[in-house]
Parts: sequence; C-alpha cells; structure tokens
Amino acid sequence: MGKISPVTAKYIIHTNIDIEGVVDRPDIIGAIFGQTEGLLGSELELRELQKSGRIGRIEVNTETRNGKTGGNILLPSSLDKAETSIIGAALEIIQRIGPCNARMQVTGIEDVRVSKRNMVIERAKELLKNMMGTVIPDSQELTDEVASAVRVMEIAEYGKDRLPAGPAIDESDEVIIVEGRADVLNLLKHGFKNAIAMNGTSVPETIIELSRQKVITAFVDGDRGGNLIVKEITNVADIDYVTRAPDGKEVEEITKKEIHKALRSRISGEQAKLELSKDVEKLSQNFVVRRPQQQPFRRPMHQNMGSGPRPHSFGHSPPAPRPVMHAHLTEEQKKTFKKMLEDLIGTRGAQVVDSQYSVLGKVPISELQSALKNLSNAYAVVMDGLVDKTILDSSEGSNVKFLVGMESKIKPNESKISILTVNDL
Repeated sequence: MGKISPVTAKYIIHTNIDIEGVVDRPDIIGAIFGQTEGLLGSELELRELQKSGRIGRIEVNTETRNGKTGGNILLPSSLDKAETSIIGAALEIIQRIGPCNARMQVTGIEDVRVSKRNMVIERAKELLKNMMGTVIPDSQELTDEVASAVRVMEIAEYGKDRLPAGPAIDESDEVIIVEGRADVLNLLKHGFKNAIAMNGTSVPETIIELSRQKVITAFVDGDRGGNLIVKEITNVADIDYVTRAPDGKEVEEITKKEIHKALRSRISGEQAKLELSKDVEKLSQNFVVRRPQQQPFRRPMHQNMGSGPRPHSFGHSPPAPRPVMHAHLTEEQKKTFKKMLEDLIGTRGAQVVDSQYSVLGKVPISELQSALKNLSNAYAVVMDGLVDKTILDSSEGSNVKFLVGMESKIKPNESKISILTVNDL
C-alpha cells in the first residue's frame, strides 16, 4: 500500500481487468479517466478528485499471455462509502481500451481501517503472547523491586570497619544499631536511614566510637541470640536504649508497625543489663539444682555384698534411676563450642564436627536428621536452635558425644549425650 498513494485512504477499490489484446499501462489509465469524464458530474470527476487528493494514485498491475492482457487495478479513495461505491461502479462501464475490447469487474471495496484494525489486533495478540511467555509482575512486585533498588543505592559503608549503614548516620543525633545488613535494609525500606549493622556478635570499634558521640539504641532479634548481643554490646559500648523485635522474629522480617512499636517500648541500657543479669542468675540457679543429678554415683561395694534384704525391697518405691555417664568437657572444648555457636547465631543452622573439630557438614536445622544419618564419624553437633527429643534421638543414633544448642528441653540425666546450652558455655 505504500506504493499506491501518499494520501490517507479510507477505502481501496479492487478491480480485475481482461483485455482482448496487448495494451500498456498508460492506455488503461487514459481509458479510466477518458471514459468516465462527465459521467458522474463535476463533483465526482476523477481528475479533479485526484488533484484534490480525495482519490490516490491508481495502481495498475498487468500481465500479457497469448496475446491477451490481464491483471488488476487498485484505486485508493478517501471519499465516503456511497461515493466510493459510485466510482467503483463507474469503472465497470469501460468496455474498450485502445483498439481492444476490455472487461472490468470490481471484486470488492476494502475498508483500509478494518484492515489496519485487524493488523493491530493480530500484532497485539503476538505482543500479548510474548508478554505471557515471561513472568509479568503485579503492581506490588513492581513497587517492591523499585523500592529494593532504591534501598540498595542508599545503603552505604560506614567507618573504618566498613559497616553496612543508612545514609543519615553522620547527620542524625540518634543511631539504631542492628545485627546485620538485612536488618539495615528492612529499616531503610520503612524510612529509617540512621541504622548501622554490627556484622556479627562482636562489637566493632566503629560502634564503640559512635556510642560516645550519639544517642544509641540497640535493636536486636527476639530470640536467644538477641540476648547475647545485648550482653556483649552493653559491656563494651555506651548504649542508651535497648529494644527487641517481637518474640521469635528477626529485625529483618518485621513490619513498619512492629518497628515503631518496638522503638516506642525501648528501655534504658542500664535496665536492660539489670534484667539480663536477673535472667542469667535465675537460669544459673536452675542449673545448679540439676547439676548433682549429672554426677556419676557409685554405690559402695559393701552395700551390695550383704546377705540381708536390700533397702528398697521393704517399700513400694521404685529403685533410683541409674546415673548417666557423660563425656568430660574441657575448657578448650568449651571455648571451641562457644565460638562455633556464636558464629551460627541468627542462621537457624546446625554444624556437625568430628573429634578433630573439622566441619563435616553445615545444614539448616530442618535437615539435621537426614545429615546425621549419612555421617558415621560425628563427634559434636552445634546448632542455633532448641535441642528437643527428635534431634536427641538422631544424635544418639550417630554416636554423637556433645550436643550444643541455644536452649534444651532435655534433662541432663535423660541422655548419654552431653547437652550444652548458652548458659553452660
């Protein structure tokens, strides 16, 4: 259609032509203009319509075979439907071209707008199919992606320790200290640009320097690891306030409302130290009460050699349970296990080592059972989680000597494995 006419055509008249002889294209064009002249009145004169651009350039395609000429004519029109139909009908009155008899027949009038509309529909289908071939994110995903990109651009490295931090550390009077980079990103997402990460449980020198200059709030996870961080940071830095995420949650996963609620309920650093010391003292007392049950008890030989009845035979009470022998824990082992546990804090993972403390495997706690089944030389298991009966049974089946966790539901005399928690280390 690009060769037919530069005008904006609404319709195209398609006409077939059969000529009893050999003629050229100018003969056909001349016959069209000549034999329709004066036929339709001055308003539909083809020459005038073409000058005004209401009909376009007439395209003639012919082919000569066996002394006869055949082909088709395309006539673009910007007239209305009725006028275009009249022009089409007028073409069929042409019966001679040059010296030859001719026959013209209009095969149809094409609505260009319909053709364009169909082309648009087909192309739209193709584009939609291509779009459906890929994952189309919804509005929330688009928002999250853009916000995430902005947060990544905003996060910076602060101090000589190159700690992950928000962009407003220097200009803010108050600074929020969190555990890791993901915590800083979550706070950035919700508009808190004055957060900085410790990048572990040990307190970097940059944090200590900031605590001397700024009002510091330590924002820790709502688990046992959070207590360890509070204990460590309040001992070496000047912490003004302490707050925690809801129980069982981490700072990196809580919502904006939970962040605001936690910051509103923050307590002073001195009060946090006092509460922490009370909790440790209470746990220590409980541990001291249970400790005598862990000590191996041996009955003197002479008590078993007499011929008289044994003391418990007179009463109905059952015999005392046989004490369990546990592996001896050295100071070097205690330091090793403590360091391993600190490295796992916040990962929800478990680490299996052999008797030389070489790592045999590091897996999520949920996969610990299957991992132990495939290990024959496991010596100790260190995990960032709670020691329960399921984990104990798996460890006993693999002849593990030490089971180290954040907390334990197992009493010391219920297992042949030495179970250690944070308080024991």
